[in-house]
Amino acid sequence: MSTRSTLVSIAAGAAALAAFLAFAAPSPQAAQGEHPAPEFQGIDTWLNSEPLSMAKLHGQVVLVDFWTFDCVNCRNTLPHVESWHEKYKDKGLVVVGVHTPEYAFERPTENVKRAIEKLKVGYAVAQDNSYATWRAYGNQYWPAVYLIDKQGRIVYSHFGEGRYAEIEKKIDELLAQEPAGS
Repeated sequence: MSTRSTLVSIAAGAAALAAFLAFAAPSPQAAQGEHPAPEFQGIDTWLNSEPLSMAKLHGQVVLVDFWTFDCVNCRNTLPHVESWHEKYKDKGLVVVGVHTPEYAFERPTENVKRAIEKLKVGYAVAQDNSYATWRAYGNQYWPAVYLIDKQGRIVYSHFGEGRYAEIEKKIDELLAQEPAGS
């Protein structure tokens, strides 16, 4: 391979990486701390649920889980997320899995449907192929959990695996709070 073709190859790779980073880059709303939860944006398809919105969910505790079905770390967290859904769905917790694909084969709705069936995901799944909700949350990781209080504010986030007891404790605390507007 000549020096010129090597440089062209490196430049092409750098351009592709820059394009991906610009596409998936977080929005300026990425600041930590209590702030209003962004609305679900650019959702291609809703699975296991009718379309949801933060406005419709006001007054409930919401767990937003960014995941993708081919991510091992995401698959390791799914049993915990599913158990919180089952344990707390009748107590005011709404779980929304935001499926944001890392690879092209994770984009087709049929592949996502097969994955949620195989992985036994029973809560709402929003298909975020355009990364619009990902960017609105300023998210950068798979998996990522955001807890939203009854007033619609992000009050807790965790990236990666672990801290399951801490997350569940926070869910309990948020569910015990007075309803929004009380």
